[in-house]
Amino acid sequence: VATCLGQRVAMLRRLILLAATFLLFATVALSAGFWFVQRVGDQVLVLPEETTLLPVSRGDTLSRLTTLWQAEGFLSQGSFQRRQILLYARFHDLDRILAGEYRIKAGTTVRELLIKLNAGDVIEYQVTFPEGYNLRQWLEQLRQHSRFSHVSDEEAGRWLDSIKDKYALDNLEGWFFPDTYSFTGVDSGDSVLAQAHEKMRSVLAQEWAERADDLPYETPYEALIMASIVERETGAPEERQQIAGVFVRRLNKGMRLQTDPTVIYGLGEGFNGNITRRDLRKETPYNTYVIKGLPPTPIAMPGREAIHAALHPDDGDTLFFVAKGDGSHYFSATYEEHSQAVKRYQLRRRSDYRSAPANKN
Repeated sequence: VATCLGQRVAMLRRLILLAATFLLFATVALSAGFWFVQRVGDQVLVLPEETTLLPVSRGDTLSRLTTLWQAEGFLSQGSFQRRQILLYARFHDLDRILAGEYRIKAGTTVRELLIKLNAGDVIEYQVTFPEGYNLRQWLEQLRQHSRFSHVSDEEAGRWLDSIKDKYALDNLEGWFFPDTYSFTGVDSGDSVLAQAHEKMRSVLAQEWAERADDLPYETPYEALIMASIVERETGAPEERQQIAGVFVRRLNKGMRLQTDPTVIYGLGEGFNGNITRRDLRKETPYNTYVIKGLPPTPIAMPGREAIHAALHPDDGDTLFFVAKGDGSHYFSATYEEHSQAVKRYQLRRRSDYRSAPANKN
């Protein structure tokens, strides 16, 4: 019995020793593996320049990107380092990447790059659209940006078609809100325009909900048309509601708006910079000296102040206004007073005459 018990104790000791040895080896192996994986993150990328732009397209995976990096020589150890990076990313939950364009500097490690890709630390670009620009000028402004300077007329046209289809619009004039917009290297021009359109919809809806009573507009779109005219008539903030008041009263009385900016818009690229009597008599859908009521579409992109003015016009009795030559206007309640103002400010123009404020293009 004693011999059998001794054998069992000896066997138990051997099992304990074997388990301890296995545990030791496992611990060492895991430690070595952890150390090895950690070292992968410290590896420095081989970049061709001091600063390299790294594009990541929508739908790209880390596996595809590392294959490209290997082909382009960013990985000093080729496919072996590529597999290491994939293992490291999976181990540290860093295998999610966001599309965009990344600026990578010399000395960047694998860990730093993966953190950038996971955080979406992309390069952001900006474009600014001023109030009063029309659709053609918006496209020119967008295509002057370095990101879109290569875009053809056909592609720019597809941008507009995309917005029309997405939002079920027949005409885009007036439907983009003037502001500064940010975008990334993987964004297209229509995505920038979509931002501006959605903001215009939001601003117009807010202003329409808070509009004054007894306005001659049946829809927010008609208010947008009026706002675009107000925007083009004056750049002086203090005059916008006065201008809107004149136009609203003229509409309510059945008078023609008789505003030059709509005539100029209707002439299109045929306008040479000087409006003539012949231009004022030319029949176009936008010639408010000929048609009654509002033109069929906006003539420019109005800002919030112009939209607010169109929906909160000043009370009063003025029905006319004329540019004074210093960027402001003279307002009149009667045609006789207006005629005298025209003689004073238009027929005897000052040498430094300008129809808009000095800070307004």
